[in-house]
Amino acid sequence: STGQPVVVRFAVKPTSSILTPRRSITRAGTPTEVVTRGRHDPCVGIRAVPVGEAMMAVVLLDQYLMHRAQVGPGPAGRIGPEAQ
Repeated sequence: STGQPVVVRFAVKPTSSILTPRRSITRAGTPTEVVTRGRHDPCVGIRAVPVGEAMMAVVLLDQYLMHRAQVGPGPAGRIGPEAQ
């Protein structure tokens, strides 16, 4: 690494509206059927950012651990007399 900031971009596919009829109940408690008309998609972009950050953290840690397994911990990671 050169120490520069890591810039990551990712795309999120929008969730689709569920157009199939679903069983539900009214406020009075009587059974009814709900049908969605039009596009009423939730905004998953707000939740996608922390999920993307966590995925990137897992990828970076995985790469670090694979590198450390191949070349060893290095001088800063050694403990004991051999570290001097």
